[in-house]
Amino acid sequence: MFFPEGQIRVFVYGRPVSMRLSYDGLYALAKHTMQQDPLSGNLFAFINRRANQIKVLYFDRSGWCVWAKRLEKGCLLSNWDHVSTREMDWTGLKLLLEGIEPKRVRRRYQKTAPAPQNVSTNAGA
Repeated sequence: MFFPEGQIRVFVYGRPVSMRLSYDGLYALAKHTMQQDPLSGNLFAFINRRANQIKVLYFDRSGWCVWAKRLEKGCLLSNWDHVSTREMDWTGLKLLLEGIEPKRVRRRYQKTAPAPQNVSTNAGA
């Protein structure tokens, strides 16, 4: 299934989840714990405690779909202390699936106000 990227809403569950859960268990977490409507077509991402597996649940008008990914090396998250249940965009989910953890972006420099220019008027010259 292909998604129009601008219209996708992705919700990430902020606590570790057992990867033994399937459609019904993930549905229950999305509906009751995350307080979202799983039938809305939104994506719901769930990550295990070791952060080496992720499952994404969504409903596509004809049935439930679950995507699963297990990393052979590395982790999806660096620290569970910084994870909270939140909404992210499609690009954020793609970065998470690739093992890139988006962090707060800081500017390398600050804009400064332009220096005032000296304009001299010589009316009598």
